[in-house]
Amino acid sequence: MMEVRPAGFWIRLCATIIDSILITIVSAIFFWVKSSRTKEIIQTTLELLYDLIVPVAWNGFTVGKRVCRIRIVKVDGSKITFKTVIMRYIVGCFVYTITFGLGAIVSAFMVGLRKDKRAIHDFIAGTHVIYD
Repeated sequence: MMEVRPAGFWIRLCATIIDSILITIVSAIFFWVKSSRTKEIIQTTLELLYDLIVPVAWNGFTVGKRVCRIRIVKVDGSKITFKTVIMRYIVGCFVYTITFGLGAIVSAFMVGLRKDKRAIHDFIAGTHVIYD
């Protein structure tokens, strides 16, 4: 069995920043839209589609994760599915929202301090982020 090396806080943050920059650049195409609310909806929709579709289509990678050489896999080593990603992002974001962001802070500490580097959304979805 291959040894799994969990990805820690800083490398995951780096991948997230790269993905956020990419989404912002793609969203800039819509700069001509007058309404700031419409721009916000476009950005949120692009980000949601990116977070839900790209990791499933690209075997656990996003552009940021690929650049950082990390990816999302299920704890059993299998590929993530659309259901996995829904649990990870939608349910995870819901938990972070209902805890007024406290869950996100706890997750950051979990990734930074736990040996397995799993966050709350990783436990919800049965995933972890590993070096590829």
